[in-house]
Amino acid sequence: MASIASPYGFRAVNNLGGLPYAGATRTFLIDPAGYNTNIFNGSLVYVNSSGYLNIATSTGADATTNGFPTGTANTGCVGVFVGCSFVNAQGQQMFSQYYPANTTGVVTALVIDDDRTVFQVQSAGSVTQAALGANVFLNAAQSTSTGSTQNGNSNTAVVAGSSAVTTTAAFRVVGFVNIQGFSVVGDAYTDILVKFNPGYHSYSNAVGL
Repeated sequence: MASIASPYGFRAVNNLGGLPYAGATRTFLIDPAGYNTNIFNGSLVYVNSSGYLNIATSTGADATTNGFPTGTANTGCVGVFVGCSFVNAQGQQMFSQYYPANTTGVVTALVIDDDRTVFQVQSAGSVTQAALGANVFLNAAQSTSTGSTQNGNSNTAVVAGSSAVTTTAAFRVVGFVNIQGFSVVGDAYTDILVKFNPGYHSYSNAVGL
């Protein structure tokens, strides 16, 4: 039972049509001069105006003052960060679960960028069956501290079912994890299945970067 708050960011499960997620990612660069924010596995990310990957810093609660990625114009996220590789100061090729802030050099990030991917995510409270088809958004904005530098994973969650809306928001609730002994509908911290709503993902948004 999901009776303890233990969020883990966004984890790919399958595509909207039901095909299992097979590990497909696209590579993006992080600023070689260094980016001053940790990016944890399972975090929402976007491509900035210089063409480099950044962490999204708004909740996606609406398409205006809380639009993705930074709370102004809603141009959308490019997907979910799932690790990176870089060469450390000793000249060793490193493969990391997360991007350590201010890492310099050529840093190649892996991103799940298919806008039809269904993600598993924990809510910040109970979600009932009535929330199926409703819209949700992040419980809190992502930052350099929304994750663990020990395991590299994000601790981002979405809002509880009581905050789900029918108005525009970042994610549509398309299902529930519903695994006995792990998480079922109505648990204190329900694990749910979501997808990006149109416009909140860069590939379904007609506005260029």
